[in-house]
Amino acid sequence: MKGFGYASLRRRRRRSSSGAAGLLWPLLGACLWASVVGYKPVIIVHGLFDSSGDFVNLKRFINESHPGTNVTIIDLFDRCKSLEPMWKQVEGFKAAIYPIMQNAADGVHFICYSQGGLVCRGILSTLSDHNVHSFISLSSPQAGQYGDTDYFPPHLFPKFVKSNLYHFCYTEVGQMISICNYWNDPHHRDLYVNSSDYLALLNSERSNPNSTEWKKNFLKIKKLVLIGGPDDGVITPWQSSQFGFYDDNETVVEMQHQDLYLRDVFGLKTLAARGDLILCSVPGVEHVRWHSNETVFHTCMEKWLV
Repeated sequence: MKGFGYASLRRRRRRSSSGAAGLLWPLLGACLWASVVGYKPVIIVHGLFDSSGDFVNLKRFINESHPGTNVTIIDLFDRCKSLEPMWKQVEGFKAAIYPIMQNAADGVHFICYSQGGLVCRGILSTLSDHNVHSFISLSSPQAGQYGDTDYFPPHLFPKFVKSNLYHFCYTEVGQMISICNYWNDPHHRDLYVNSSDYLALLNSERSNPNSTEWKKNFLKIKKLVLIGGPDDGVITPWQSSQFGFYDDNETVVEMQHQDLYLRDVFGLKTLAARGDLILCSVPGVEHVRWHSNETVFHTCMEKWLV
């Protein structure tokens, strides 16, 4: 009986070891696969009056969540240089970003904050061979900006109020200032459409011979994530971060009822039909806090950076 019991115990141990190994190998294989494949590079583009140094927290969130991710914060047009015309910024950022794309066989992700979200749209629209998977627009005035704010330095803009800005923005001189490239006065739509050499072109609100090609380029993205919230305090209306905007009575018209969506002029409706248009609204976040708010990162960005 002793011998039988000992042999039986050895057989049970062998079966147990075999079972444990059977469970271990798939897990080990998955870990090895993750370490080999890795995560796509992330490119961050800052906003008005920012610099690359303002995004250290966001970079840390990404590296803690997705270890080994190559995160590049583009260090161009910092601080007051962010007032340069938008097309000039698009070309500058494009030149810095394109080599990163070329070295990323599996593609890259964009996180573009505030004015940077509009810069990134310009890049995505005009670059035919980009390989951007997720385009995360972080509190960006995608439908334009129209509102009084103390965000701008008073010594630079002592009269930066919506009641008189159109006199300045809708001139040739005004269009040399980045924010005037997307200042959208709902009471002077004709001036905006005829004067805006940037946003009105991106939105195909004025004649654009490149609109078909730009739409094709833009739709190469895999996901469009639009992040914003009611307590932003700078983007006005805050729904502009999700392509909503004022009508001429200053009533907000949501994206789904905007002409640019209904006519699918640059691809929003197509993205929605594909299931690739994501809206993420977070209350209680001020404009300057979006990129350093860990809850915003985990709620709205983390899962799109794979």
